[in-house]
Amino acid sequence: MTKTVTLANGTALPALGMGTWNMGGTPGPKLKQEIESLRYGIEAGLKVVDTAEMYGDGLSECLVGEATYIMRQDVFLVSKVLPSNASAAGVAEACRKSLRRLGTTYLDLYLLHWRGATPLAETVEAFRKLKQEGLIRNWGVSNFDVDDVLELEACTNPGECAVNQILYSLEHRGVEYDLLDANRFRNIVTMAYSPIGQGGALLHNPTLQAVAARHKTATGPATPAQIALAWVLRQRNMLAIPKASSLEHLKQNIAAQDIVLTEADLTELDAAFPPPSKKTSLEMI
Repeated sequence: MTKTVTLANGTALPALGMGTWNMGGTPGPKLKQEIESLRYGIEAGLKVVDTAEMYGDGLSECLVGEATYIMRQDVFLVSKVLPSNASAAGVAEACRKSLRRLGTTYLDLYLLHWRGATPLAETVEAFRKLKQEGLIRNWGVSNFDVDDVLELEACTNPGECAVNQILYSLEHRGVEYDLLDANRFRNIVTMAYSPIGQGGALLHNPTLQAVAARHKTATGPATPAQIALAWVLRQRNMLAIPKASSLEHLKQNIAAQDIVLTEADLTELDAAFPPPSKKTSLEMI
């Protein structure tokens, strides 16, 4: 059975989605491969597709639009507005530009990419207006730490903020100290970006490799990337959006959902990647 998470409004979503950071910028065979991968994932049930106006200066949104227009009803489409566009007028304009690039009339979820100079109350009111106009169905935030969540709470109603998208992986566990619980307490789903790390350094860790050697998946012997993803997905209230620009990687991500890590696995991983013992600054990439 596929693991799911539930938004505050009752919308159930698969706990595994797809990210598109650094996708869509290369025309030709690579672009075709990325579109094929996204469509395969959607057909396999990975309906959450995440993008942003910042990614490739809109090229990622164009890619996602090309990949999803024939199956829009099967997709939970997420995009993000830059803090420089977070004013009342800026949000309205940025959202409409994103919709045009995506080739759709609405977003399922619209996020503030990170904190900027615009007062949160102004951005929240802009999101509410977009929702009233039917241009977005849910809104949320990204890269918000506990202090930011508390400030947001002061200008919102319970359940309004649907998601907080943050960096979370074996390498970046600081949010376990307080932020994951802060999100859960407020019925805010945590969306983990870069759950299997960047650049492959994490995947060469000997402990991660040793744990992988003890597991098998539908795609064959487990890989370190699959273990890293399974580790993130084990958390409740967690939706992970790894990038999968190739069909092979996407199939491995899907198969990782069936991995059940043992207590011994988790103990070894904790020793190699210690959980936080104190509050640390929110990490971002």
